[in-house]
This record gives sequence, C-alpha cells and structure tokens, in this order.
Amino acid sequence: MEQKEMRLDFNFMMREQIGDDSGLAAEDIQFLGGHIKRVHDELTAKRSSGEIAFFDLPYQDTGPIKSLAADIAATFDNFLLIGIGGSALGPVAIHNALHSPFYNQRVGKGGKARPRLYFLDNVDPDETAVLLEILDLKKTVIVVITKSGSTAETMASFLVLREAIRKTTGRIDPAQIIAITDPETGILRKMARQEGYRTLDIPGGVGGRFSVLTPVGLLSAAVSGVDIDEILSGAALMDRRCSNPDIWQNPAYMKGVLEYLFHTREGRNISVLMAYSEALGSIIEWYVQLWAESLGKKYGLDGRAVYAGQTPVKAIGATDQHSQIQLYMEGPHDKTITFLRVEEFNTEIPIPEAFEEMEGIGYLCGHTLNELIHAEQRATEVALARAGRPNCRIDIPAITPSVIGQLFYMFEVQTAFAGGLYKIDPFDQPGVEEGKRLTFGMMGRKGFEDKKREIEGIQKNSRYVI
Repeated sequence: MEQKEMRLDFNFMMREQIGDDSGLAAEDIQFLGGHIKRVHDELTAKRSSGEIAFFDLPYQDTGPIKSLAADIAATFDNFLLIGIGGSALGPVAIHNALHSPFYNQRVGKGGKARPRLYFLDNVDPDETAVLLEILDLKKTVIVVITKSGSTAETMASFLVLREAIRKTTGRIDPAQIIAITDPETGILRKMARQEGYRTLDIPGGVGGRFSVLTPVGLLSAAVSGVDIDEILSGAALMDRRCSNPDIWQNPAYMKGVLEYLFHTREGRNISVLMAYSEALGSIIEWYVQLWAESLGKKYGLDGRAVYAGQTPVKAIGATDQHSQIQLYMEGPHDKTITFLRVEEFNTEIPIPEAFEEMEGIGYLCGHTLNELIHAEQRATEVALARAGRPNCRIDIPAITPSVIGQLFYMFEVQTAFAGGLYKIDPFDQPGVEEGKRLTFGMMGRKGFEDKKREIEGIQKNSRYVI
C-alpha cells in the first residue's frame, strides 16, 4: 500500500514572507553548512556503532509483541499500563491518535471484543483509588514499564496494584503481569525472573523518551488492534528522508535548524506546537517531554555552562485561538509556532442549513466542520505571519498508523540533531536526578540518609509562610 508522506512547510519562517526583521534568509541556513555536516556525521557514526539505538527501531522484529498482544486480547477484558514519562506518554499518544476518546465505551460493539485500555502515569492517590474501584481485577492484565526498575512512581503504583490483585484473587497469577524493562539487568527484570512474569525488552541504548517505537508503545497499540507494522513502516519511510545529509531535503534537520537559529539568534526561547486535531493532543504532550528533557541542559559537551533549550508549549486549534493566540500575536517576540494540520479527517460533518437569513451565522450554512477547522488554521498562520511571528506547518495527509510513525521518528531525529547543534548531550537528564535523590531520602531508601537530613534542615528554616 502506498504511504502518504507528511510535509514541512516553513515559508512563514523566511524573510520573503514575514519580513527582514522577523524571518530567516536561505543564506542563514546555508551558513550552518559545516555544523550541519558535523552533526550528521556524528549521528551517523553513533548509529553505526549502536550507541544511538532508536534510529534502527523501524526495522525490529514485531513477532513477539504481536504474539503477546494476541494472547492478551483473547484472555483479558482490561489492560492497565503503569509507567511515567516516556513509558506512558508514548503509549497514550498512539492510543489517543488512532482511537476515539470513547474507545473503552465502544470496544466489542460491531466487531471482535478487545480489552479496554487504562493508563496509570502518576501516583495521585485519589486517581488510583477510583481506578481500583472500576477495574475487575480478575479480568485485568497489568503491564508495568520501567527500564531500570527503580522508578519510584511506577514501582509504587505497581506494588499497589499487585497487592490489590492478591487480595481480590487470593494469589498472584504470573500470567496477569507483564514487565517491559531492560533485557538483562535492573530490579524489575530480577522481579520478573523471580515471580515468572512474561517480559518484553526495551533495547539497550534507547532511553525512555525515545522508546515509543519499542514494546513500550507498540504492545498497547497491538492489543487495541492497531497495525504496529504500519507504524514502523511509516517510521522507516521517514528514516529514509532523514538520512539525507542535504538539509533542503531533510525535514527533521531543517526543523531542528529553524528552531536552533530562531532561539540562539532571535531569542525565541518558546516552541509552541499547535495541532488542529484533538487526536494529536497527546502527541504534543509526548513531544513536550522529548524537546524539554533532551535539550534543557546547563552544561555543554565541553563542560561549560550553556543553559540550552527552548520551552515547549502545547496548544490545540481552534480551541486555543480563544486562549493563547492573543499572546502569540501581540505579546513578546519570544516564540516559534508549529502547526499540525490534518488534510483528511476520518469523518466529514456538514453544517446544517438553518437560520440562513441571520447575519453573522448564515454564512456557515452549506459548509462543513472540516472546512471550518481548515480555514481557522490557515487564517491563524497568515495572521501571525503578517504580525511578523514566525510559524511553520506540518501537513499530515490523514491520521493513520503510518503517518503517526513518521511523526514520531521525525521529531526524534529533529531532537537528536538539535542536540548536536547546541553541542549538548540530548540523551541524558542530569537535572532531574537531584530531585530523585531527595525523594529517595524522604522515603527512607538506604544510602540516601543525607538527602533526608537536607530536607529536614530546609523545613526547619522555612519562615515565610502565611
């Protein structure tokens, strides 16, 4: 089947369209030619050595994932995924993009029944309590995802669910728990071996926020009936485009360069991603982590303080035209805006011909909601361009597994490439580690007693509370 390709339209980031004071010239991009080649060569070498493993995920064997998914779909009524960060954002993004928000109310109607899907990605006690109330734990499979096995939030929620199952059924059935974790090491891997849980591997060299195209994102998709091979086929298509060293033919490289130049040269330190589709909202949430955690770094590769990174912001059109666009149009010149536009929705809904004689509403009659949302998006980008606000657009032919795979892969390459331009490591996250250590201390983990004392000392000196 022929795959339709996404397209990046960045006319409204260039001087010809938004003016010399706001846009970039082709020469600005060409000037980075040496840096672009350097980063491309670095990424190519690290890919060849296996150091950056996400590049090769489109070509994996999905047999074990599909086999396990088929067994789950035939055995259980409910599927509960427990994870946090990339271990949850990726699966949720695929699910919300390719299924109705009312999926759990619709499964089993008009076709073969599939499990209802639930995602637990926080340690909010009230949310967990309600989930335990509504789930029939005898008919629920638990999928716990953490590469290290030491992620406090994920493991705490897993222990709560595991105990709830034990109390409900009188025992822990190993077939009811699936662990997605490191292939060899870690606490969860040890636990799975000890208790006989079924497992799937997160490949070595793939960090959490780059793991959506591993079993992390693909198992829940397969359980719900998504063609995961089509997702990977789309990613492979984008890989071929993103392997081209010519930046004028490579959408991921071009997008990374545009954001980098506007940030470092023009001070546009906020990157807005605005989707004119409710289905793509969770992909933006996934992107927010990818862009923020990968590029937000204090130190460069040479050890000097650089304070790199843009702040990513989620917006949904046309809703946020009524909440955010006023700021983007007339507020500080500190943002770039990327639109996600869906060319063909799954459904066309006509606007009824009623009240045609009423000024201010009659003009809508005879059109469709599809026409209206497309007009809203186009009008917004043109208005921003006229105000000298740089924006670009990713044209999505339709929301299909293939296109979703293209989108994930492009954003991942874009992020890795931008890390090379900033000369930082886009694959670590040292800024979150101190918070983890302090949490370990407060919860009594052995070896972190000094962190608990630090927190206690701060609390004793807290005077400014009213």
